[in-house]
Amino acid sequence: MDDTDDVMVERFVDDGFVKIEGAFPPRVAEHCARLLWRETGYDAEDPGTWQDPVVWVSDMAQGPFAASVNSPALHEAFDLLVGAGRWQSRYSVGSFPLRFPHPTEPDDAGWHIEGSYVAEGAESEWPYANLVSRGRALLMLMLYTEVTEENAPTRIRVGSHLDVPRVLEPYGEKGASSLTLGPKVAEASAGRPLTYATGRPGDVYLCHPFLVHAAQPHHGDRPRFMGQPPLMPAAPYELERSNGNYSAVEQAIRRGLSNKG
Repeated sequence: MDDTDDVMVERFVDDGFVKIEGAFPPRVAEHCARLLWRETGYDAEDPGTWQDPVVWVSDMAQGPFAASVNSPALHEAFDLLVGAGRWQSRYSVGSFPLRFPHPTEPDDAGWHIEGSYVAEGAESEWPYANLVSRGRALLMLMLYTEVTEENAPTRIRVGSHLDVPRVLEPYGEKGASSLTLGPKVAEASAGRPLTYATGRPGDVYLCHPFLVHAAQPHHGDRPRFMGQPPLMPAAPYELERSNGNYSAVEQAIRRGLSNKG
């Protein structure tokens, strides 16, 4: 690991995310954006057809999407943050909250962390999360269009991933639903500084699974196309390793539990 790698790991553990600029080529992003426009049924040149504030598109597995999530820069970052051999390759991207300029407020703009699995015997249909981030190695925010502060970038509470482990700890292995956790993680991270997931087509934010984030209304003039797929783990995270070989994700969880965030 060289000095640049050390800086990336330190920033990830401290802030809960790193931005990989130019993680995949802009031409790939443009191709993906054209395919996403086709899914919306809207006319890219006619704002009068943009009927809803957000259009959700599920997994897209065409070649350009597979290329976007399998660049050398991303694979190197996955190894650095999750650990070589500890993550699964993926060949699709999704889901996509495609956000459009609209006077109506979106109904999904609350502070939250992502759930990743359905708990056995759970009454809630909302996905669950637990202390070892079952089913999710990272959250990725993949930009397929230019995203400025004017066109609904994802809001991020910097360092909020360090507040979440103590929220999750009482729920044990089963975990809790994202519906239950939402207000709790929002309160726990309320004092954290705010930033925005802005960037150019081809930029990717690699986020700790416990990073508290939120959507926001779109008051700009250009649609925002972003994918938010999970990176899946090849093996569960562990918070007690006899060899001390903790990934950056595990280091952050341990720090949060020790209340040194």
